Amino acid sequence: MLYKFKSKAAGDLIMLEPNGRRVLEIIGKDPAPKGIIETQQMPAAIQALEAAIVREEAEQQALVEEARAKGEVPPTFAEVSLRQRALPFIDMLTRCQKAGKEIVWGV
Repeated sequence: MLYKFKSKAAGDLIMLEPNGRRVLEIIGKDPAPKGIIETQQMPAAIQALEAAIVREEAEQQALVEEARAKGEVPPTFAEVSLRQRALPFIDMLTRCQKAGKEIVWGV
């Protein structure tokens, strides 16, 4: 399944189901097949995503530091980070908030 986020204020944003589900859960939305993010919900959504990015990066840094302190090889994080996945969505939220346009998916 794909999530295709659409708005009149920004280009469409397509995410694979696991990534779209994670972003929606972070911002407190039900990852249902259809939904809407209204403009008044966007500031909180942006803050939630930014906080989740900071948390993920801090957790990864802590794991690296812990491994180094033990003399072990630091773990690598080959997957695409939340920052890389969420920045286009944060950009869409910002544009839509400024334009006063909601974001929908599944419609």
